[in-house]
Amino acid sequence: MNNNELLIKLQESLAIDVKEMLDIFKYSDIILSKDELSRMFVYADNEFDDEEDDAGLICDNETLEGFLNGYIISRRGKPELKAGQSSKPPLAIISRKSVNNVVLKKLKVAYSLTNEDIINIFEEVGVTVSKNELTTLFRKQGHKHYKICTDYYLNRFLEGIESRK
Repeated sequence: MNNNELLIKLQESLAIDVKEMLDIFKYSDIILSKDELSRMFVYADNEFDDEEDDAGLICDNETLEGFLNGYIISRRGKPELKAGQSSKPPLAIISRKSVNNVVLKKLKVAYSLTNEDIINIFEEVGVTVSKNELTTLFRKQGHKHYKICTDYYLNRFLEGIESRK
């Protein structure tokens, strides 16, 4: 699933309308017009060849992560910064392979979920995940026990979040 598809899935699962999405992006200092956001919603089965396509606009990793950071702020408020700390967190999405893991982590933070809560959400949608399996998804990419979160697991988790609305 590419970032555009993921943005669409997040919008549907989190039950957020377009105006709310634009406001969420603003929390991360990403200013999009309604037209630009709707161009990102153009469904694409594969990655775009160019930066922009006739109909669609690529949702790059920085934009997707900006939305997720903005979503955390919209749910939990702006964090208090410590001396010398930047207001903009460093990018957590290092590569295409880490996108699903970062989405899972950021939603965990946004909803203040514990590992037990996440295991329960997975169980509600018929997926059995052990605590050990779950912790491998939250490890830093490059850690010897890091495991890539597949589209299947992320989609099922989003279904579980959606069912709790």
